[in-house]
Amino acid sequence: MRCIAILDIGKTNKKIFLIDEHYRIVWERGACFDETVDEDGDACENIAQLTNWVKNSLRELLQLPDYTIVAFNCSTYGASLVYLDEQGQVLTPLYNYLKPYPAGMEEALHEASGGGEKLCADTASPALGSLNAGLQFYRLKQLQRAIFDRVKYALHLPQYISFLVTGQPLSDITSIGCHTMLWDFTKQGYHDWVLREGLAEKLPPVFPCDHVLPATIDGYNCIAGVGLHDSSAALIPYLTSFSEPFALISTGTWCITLNPFNSSPLTAQELASDCLCYLTYENRPVKAARLFAGNEHEQQVKRLAEYYQTPVNYYQQVAFDPAIFARLLAVSPQQERPVSGTGLLQASRFAERSLNDFTSYEVAYHRLLMDIMEQQQFSSSLVIDRTPVKRIFVDGGFSRNSIYMHLLAAAFPQMEIYAASVAQATAIGAALAIHRHWNTQPLPADLVEMRHYSHGSIYI
Repeated sequence: MRCIAILDIGKTNKKIFLIDEHYRIVWERGACFDETVDEDGDACENIAQLTNWVKNSLRELLQLPDYTIVAFNCSTYGASLVYLDEQGQVLTPLYNYLKPYPAGMEEALHEASGGGEKLCADTASPALGSLNAGLQFYRLKQLQRAIFDRVKYALHLPQYISFLVTGQPLSDITSIGCHTMLWDFTKQGYHDWVLREGLAEKLPPVFPCDHVLPATIDGYNCIAGVGLHDSSAALIPYLTSFSEPFALISTGTWCITLNPFNSSPLTAQELASDCLCYLTYENRPVKAARLFAGNEHEQQVKRLAEYYQTPVNYYQQVAFDPAIFARLLAVSPQQERPVSGTGLLQASRFAERSLNDFTSYEVAYHRLLMDIMEQQQFSSSLVIDRTPVKRIFVDGGFSRNSIYMHLLAAAFPQMEIYAASVAQATAIGAALAIHRHWNTQPLPADLVEMRHYSHGSIYI
């Protein structure tokens, strides 16, 4: 059976898949690693362990008798750089994108680059410290100059994984374009500060995400993609399945609204409201808005469980109740503290509510989701309004939450709302990116499973 091997490397879970020509996952294996620490004692990925796992996993695939591996690609989390010396050896730990950023260093760079607001607008990147991969590279130069001088190539993590099988140090546009503060969206090239600081000469050439390279896995020859940033990879099944304008709300710890049909430059208000731009594997901008709603939900259901003496996951048994929704909706607006604009994004109203005000867990949980939806409506509207989008797809955890989905339909009555799912979307996306090079079959028409939610059905 002809297959493509895909490595899907998340912060917590590392997975390897074999996907056949009909985009069915026919074999998979996963692993989790303990973190190590860097020279400052901050937690980080164990790059040596990850490297060994990649090599050993690919060797294991070659021993499977029923599959012929014709290609390889990968997707990984972003905001992570691997620094290689002239011999291709790793020079530093794989620094965590949550590592505290040195006080004053980011501000100094902003000042030298025309001001923070302009730099953020040019690079479509909110100022996020270590979450801006370019600032990690800048920190290395400022604090570890001897190591910086030895860096031959700085590879984004997907390209490091690809490098392990191709031997080719390259960059890809989905990694560069993901809030790195490296890429100037106004001129479609590295920003002036990247050139001025001598970083650009250590960033290898950009290779198209839909092209392939010759690869060797333990003496076995095949072809390989350059790798992709996971958020961009997860969008590919939708881009290949739908031509009509849509937005995707990808839900997990973060709820990220992705609009591939909004190419307008980021405004100062959007940047202040945690908006940014990604780049698709075809180098098209995707305007995105981030909301920490999954984390808020996780914290508040713990609070509910403690108060009502229920299991933490009891919310999974709570179905949408139109009567509860109508009753809570009837609360006089004068009783609600007015919140607007970016203030809505800081925390939902629910954190300040007294649980004594609710007669049951079910009522309280509906209120929690209504408060989260108030935030979601504001966040998503930032990138959806004034665009041709008429459909919103939701994937991830909240797509399986009937209350969230019904409330989203009420919040956007002019839109078609769908709970959507693609099994292992990032892995499938990485395979789709190089489809024409390895797959002899046409693209399948049933990649995305959908369930429609109508706003009219939630009122009684």
